[in-house]
Amino acid sequence: MRVALYARVSTEDQAKEGFSLDAQIKRLEAYCRVRGWEVAGIYRDEGYSGRSTDRPEYTRMFDEIDSWDLLLVLKMDRIHRNSMNFTIMMDELRRKGKEFNSMQDKFDTTTAMGRFVMDIMQRIAQLESEQIGERVMIGMTYKARNGPGYLGMGHPYGYEYTKGELILIPEEASTVRDIYNYHLRGVPLNTIAGLLNSDGIPTKKGGRWTKQTVDKILHNPVYAGYARWNGIVRLAEHEPIIDKAVFERINGPIECE
Repeated sequence: MRVALYARVSTEDQAKEGFSLDAQIKRLEAYCRVRGWEVAGIYRDEGYSGRSTDRPEYTRMFDEIDSWDLLLVLKMDRIHRNSMNFTIMMDELRRKGKEFNSMQDKFDTTTAMGRFVMDIMQRIAQLESEQIGERVMIGMTYKARNGPGYLGMGHPYGYEYTKGELILIPEEASTVRDIYNYHLRGVPLNTIAGLLNSDGIPTKKGGRWTKQTVDKILHNPVYAGYARWNGIVRLAEHEPIIDKAVFERINGPIECE
């Protein structure tokens, strides 16, 4: 039996004892030695969610499906946390005449009962994952409404996100003010982007300015000293780059929770 060993950790899993990639592979290799199976390939995805199939090693493993007979994982949730994706994978394995074994769950696809129980366990894993997502959403919504600190995505242009706070970057803040001034004078968004590019001013990620990047800055209340997340807007504690009155001339009144 030629076996493909698959291991995965997502960001939240990496701190959990026994779920490191090395620990997973070590246990899978020992299991193969006991069973007398040949390890045909080792596939390790680090920092990828089990809810998606967009994982480089997962993709490579199925590209090499003809080189192995059985897919072995430590636990079922290491391969998938979405029942639909799991079902699609099992259909592909069956179509290719391949087997699946979850070592710790002690389930495999060689028996009808194993297939039935495996499906139930996968649905339970998906339920647990969705419940975690719901709890995270509740916590973030509470913080968005009540603070303190900035609750947003990444580092908005003009600021650096450090230790839960937005710290103003003077050079970028000056560019933000220029964008608002250009717009209030009636300069089109495409022209504003062209002016910034001709002056050699990079975007936050070092790229070129576009109509869309300029538009996002003009409609983000963070520059007037507010925080916005998932439709919730509240007064924040970071230093604003433009006056609230200037922002409202372009966007209308800021409506807080």
